[in-house]
Amino acid sequence: MWGSTLYMLERVYEDATERESRGKASTLIKLMVDFHFVFILHLMFKLLGITNTLLHTLQQKDQNIVNAMKFSKIKLQNLRDKGWDAFLHEINMFCNKHSIVVLDMEDQFLISGRSRRARHWVTCYHHHHNEVFLSVIDLLTVEKNNRFSGFSTELLRYISCLDPRDSFSTFDQHSLICLAKLYSDDFSATDLYFLREKLDTYICEMVQTGRHSTFPLVYRLIELALILPVVIASVERDFLQ
Repeated sequence: MWGSTLYMLERVYEDATERESRGKASTLIKLMVDFHFVFILHLMFKLLGITNTLLHTLQQKDQNIVNAMKFSKIKLQNLRDKGWDAFLHEINMFCNKHSIVVLDMEDQFLISGRSRRARHWVTCYHHHHNEVFLSVIDLLTVEKNNRFSGFSTELLRYISCLDPRDSFSTFDQHSLICLAKLYSDDFSATDLYFLREKLDTYICEMVQTGRHSTFPLVYRLIELALILPVVIASVERDFLQ
């Protein structure tokens, strides 16, 4: 929609009868054909594309939230560590296509401050790579980690071990015991002892419909697992919306 947006602004600038409208259109056109604006726009598009996957996963009850969180974390880290050159090339190609002046990363860039003394010069590379590219990715990573705390992540990882898909392929006895220990009101020390025993044979029995009542302690654990993701996901969705 880049071309369409510019075309609309140019029509406003040429056809508007009010000076204020013409002035705003002129300012927006100058901003859009500036390298720095294009850089920021592409960066936000890239980052929102990564978080969009996590957002949609949180909105689908049948998806593995743990895998989605890992995926978004890996994508962000890969972009930070290995994505700069490809990202900059993509921006340069865009600028060349739309006749926008491409900055030389070795040129000087003036960092504005509240006063003249606060202003200083850095290279275009330092500003765009260190102060924008890395800083924004790090900020998003920190915010995501704050929202998805270590406890929440571990909790979801434990819960994912009860995923019935592929004949309970993610089943892990140790993780499920850890999950039960988090809820001492529901599982006493005696319950935990018997739970370890029951988990050994539960999967074989569970595959046979209607046999869950034979293992009430394991079924109680599954009931908790079915309730918790809904509560957690409803909170985390607010962060990404």
